[in-house]
Amino acid sequence: MIDNDDDDDDDDFFEEEYTEDETELYVGDGAGGGGISLAGTWWDKEALLLAEDVCQSFGGDLGIYAFKTLSNSSIQVRIERLTNKSGSPSMEDIEAFSVSYRAKLDEAELARSVAENITLEVSSPGVERVVRIPQDLDRFKDRSLYVKYVTEVADSGKLSEADGVFRLVSFDMETKCCIWGLADVRINREKAGKGRPLSKKQREWRLETSFDSLRLVRLYSEI
Repeated sequence: MIDNDDDDDDDDFFEEEYTEDETELYVGDGAGGGGISLAGTWWDKEALLLAEDVCQSFGGDLGIYAFKTLSNSSIQVRIERLTNKSGSPSMEDIEAFSVSYRAKLDEAELARSVAENITLEVSSPGVERVVRIPQDLDRFKDRSLYVKYVTEVADSGKLSEADGVFRLVSFDMETKCCIWGLADVRINREKAGKGRPLSKKQREWRLETSFDSLRLVRLYSEI
C-alpha cells in the first residue's frame, strides 16, 4: 500500500464507515453484483440461452449484466447498453428486450422446453452497479468508485477489510494492481472540514491494491 502519511492522526480520514448498504451484495450474484445465478431447475439453462439469443438480435447494442432464475419460475434480468460508457439502457431498450424475450419464452413454453407461466422482470444494472475487475476498470476509470478491499495489518500480518470512495489513478494488467486516490466527493471533503475542499494531504494520498485484494468495487453516487 502506498500511503503518504506524515501525521498518524490523519491515517483514518478515508476509512470511516460509509453509509451505503452492502447487504448480501457480491460479484456474480445474478442481481446487483452482476453475473449469472441459476437456481438449478430443469429449464434455467434453456432460459439463459434464449436471453443471450435476444441480446444478439440487437446487433451487439445490448448485453446481459445479470441473469437470475428462481425456483418459483421467475427470471430476473438486468441488461446493459454496450454502446455507451455508462452502460445504462434506456426505457425503450428495456421494453424492447422484454417484449422480444417474452415472445421467446412463450414459444419455448409451447415447446415444453421451459416451465409454464414464467414470471419475467427486466431492469437496468442500477445507478451504483458493480464494476467487474479488471474488465470494467477502463470503462469506469473517470467515475467515483466505492471500493472495499483487504489489507494486511503491519504488526500482526493478519488481513483486515477496509473501504473508501476513491478515484482510479491507474491500473496495470501485467502486475494486476490498481493505484487509487481519494474521490472528490462530499463524504471525503467533510473530513477536511465542513465546506472545505480536499486537503493537500488528501489530494496526494495514494493506495495500491492488487486485483485479488478487491472485494467489491462499484459506482458511487452522491444522489
